[in-house]
Amino acid sequence: MKLKDRFGRDGAFLFRWRSYLPLAFLTFAIPAFFQTVQTEDVMGEELSHAWVFFCMAISYTGLLVRCLTIGFIPAGTSGRGTKRQKAEVLNTTGMYSIVRNPLYLGNFLAMLGVVVSLMVWWLVAIFVLAYWLYIERIIWTEEEFLSARFGKIYDDWSARTPVFIPNFALWKPAALPFSRKTVLRREYHGALAIAAAYFLIEVILDIGIKRESWSIWVVEDYLWVYLLLVCSVLYTTLMVLKKRTRLLNVSGRE
Repeated sequence: MKLKDRFGRDGAFLFRWRSYLPLAFLTFAIPAFFQTVQTEDVMGEELSHAWVFFCMAISYTGLLVRCLTIGFIPAGTSGRGTKRQKAEVLNTTGMYSIVRNPLYLGNFLAMLGVVVSLMVWWLVAIFVLAYWLYIERIIWTEEEFLSARFGKIYDDWSARTPVFIPNFALWKPAALPFSRKTVLRREYHGALAIAAAYFLIEVILDIGIKRESWSIWVVEDYLWVYLLLVCSVLYTTLMVLKKRTRLLNVSGRE
């Protein structure tokens, strides 16, 4: 099989399962938790907590990047579909004016914060390499589709716009106004996913490895419980509004 054909096959597979394949990375994280506990003992509780909050800021910055992207795009682009690719309009303004794949950049930052919070640098290196190998094939497949769909318009835009690292000097205002409803309808999963990831890490470290009492942990580390509850309520509310009402629908938006 030609390398081009293999990239296309792999990219199509990864595109379809792109929401679930990163979970396989958790296998590599299991031994890292024990190293994290040792590092926390050296750093102390206050510094360890400060580091986790810093990492959470990275993760929620990734969510912010996604929101700033989704909030400006028209219908027919940047969808969550997994069966096939679609693009009725080529996005070239807003976040797409400074980077070709802002949604994947947002995903990367969201996951990077979680991985870095473990303070295991070999795990960070594995994650960065694995994410790039994983996302490179998806991007290749998408770019083949977009090039065939939009021709020279796409080729000119891709030639001047970086694939993954933003060039802020290229910024062009978005063609459409920002839609908060679109963001709430499409990105309500993100806040809960990030909160759940950090909550799970704290449970594994403190209760699973350090053997702290659950009742004591809930009292001492109540912040993680509150964060998860708030995000869960937000998720449930927005999911009901999306599926049961039309309050979050916006004409001309995805």
